[in-house]
Amino acid sequence: MTESWLKLSVQAKASQLDAIANFLIERGSPGVVMKQRGVEASFIRLCSDDVLRRDVEEFLADISKLSTNGARPIARWSVIGATNWQNSWKRFIKPRRIGKRFWVTPPWLKPPNFRRREVITIEPGMAFGTGTHATTRSCLEYLERVAEIFGTRRFTALDVGTGAGILAIALVKLGARQVWAIDNDPIALEVARQNIAANDALKRVRLSGKGLNELRGRFPLVVANLTAETLLGLAPVLERRVSARGFLILSGILHTQSSAIVQRFADRFNVASRRRRQEWITLLLQRK
Repeated sequence: MTESWLKLSVQAKASQLDAIANFLIERGSPGVVMKQRGVEASFIRLCSDDVLRRDVEEFLADISKLSTNGARPIARWSVIGATNWQNSWKRFIKPRRIGKRFWVTPPWLKPPNFRRREVITIEPGMAFGTGTHATTRSCLEYLERVAEIFGTRRFTALDVGTGAGILAIALVKLGARQVWAIDNDPIALEVARQNIAANDALKRVRLSGKGLNELRGRFPLVVANLTAETLLGLAPVLERRVSARGFLILSGILHTQSSAIVQRFADRFNVASRRRRQEWITLLLQRK
């Protein structure tokens, strides 16, 4: 079947381009082309194109708030036919070394031989969380840190908004005996299932489309890489899902929004660590 593609061209300030490019890759573009004053990306056309367009517009609106003059990036969409783009973009995807424990690689490449590192194989495209975005990298590093605190203790964990499943896979490789991975996007769940299976982790990951309110029990480790607005909306139930002295990793937060997040969780959590990459903040909180 011949596929058609959506082409997105974003005109933006130079200081905004890297964050935009990372977001578009995480949101499903197999690769992006950086230009002097813009970014170009392509997406396979799907029935959920309206969701993609909405997510891009919301992200561009958020990032414009960081600009001193409030300048908002300009997005232009067009439809293009099948080209050799389907294969040529692969040359832009390389294995990435993340933290002290992981290589993240696409399935058609093998990572360099490096001792004491776990390999996470992720198919780029169609779901958030392929390891390239600053928020995903910071989450992976904090997962490593918490696993070191747990030591040899076998633990359970909850991954809220699992996307491509990379954080759930990492949790298994870090020693979790059971991971709940939830997402309200059926496409993301299917992509996550494929990635988790490719990493031999299905036996220890429970994928679910349930909402956070529908889950029961508490977890010593909860991670949620979403948006600041979503985190604030989910705050009451997120708090209930973390066990006493447990850890909560929050990401997807623009640095201008981090104070509001910290304040919202301050009654029940201490800030164990805060990490900034570009304009993104990731928080490691511990329940009091």
